[in-house]
Amino acid sequence: MKNLLLILGSFLFVIGLYGQDVKDASTKMDEFASKTGVIVKFEDYNLANIKLSYGVAETKIRKIISGGETKYFYQISNEGKYGEKTASIAYEDLTEMQKALTALKSQASGDSNTSSDYIENKFVTDDGFQVGYYVSKGKLNWYMILEKYGNGNTIFMKDASTIEQAFSSAKAKMDELK
Repeated sequence: MKNLLLILGSFLFVIGLYGQDVKDASTKMDEFASKTGVIVKFEDYNLANIKLSYGVAETKIRKIISGGETKYFYQISNEGKYGEKTASIAYEDLTEMQKALTALKSQASGDSNTSSDYIENKFVTDDGFQVGYYVSKGKLNWYMILEKYGNGNTIFMKDASTIEQAFSSAKAKMDELK
């Protein structure tokens, strides 16, 4: 009887584990653009490329009209070893990222003079896009991670002003289109 209860308890525990809700990995853009029962229209507006430490990343504003509602997304794409990686940043996230970048820039100057071996400081959106920097061996390096999962998602810039300019241009274009 004791063994039967132990087996039954183990079985219920395993079923409970498999029954846990898994967080959906879709992005804000995916959710908005994949509505069913409505017409979904995409419009793209190319922006200047972002100069990277090695190469360039293409950027554009994607306007999506879905069932009479319109949303804007800033897209950054980079062709790498593992294929093209693209971040789609919602308008409201872009404004938050601009604020975060200002804070990161002010912290970077102090962090670059640290005696620690490694420091990383970043801002992450709900969709997993990241902007930040790391300091290794006294050298400051700025980066963006375009997609939450997979390999080859990280792009590097020489300085924060490159990111700041890209975000400002994107927001200005979105504001113009509204």
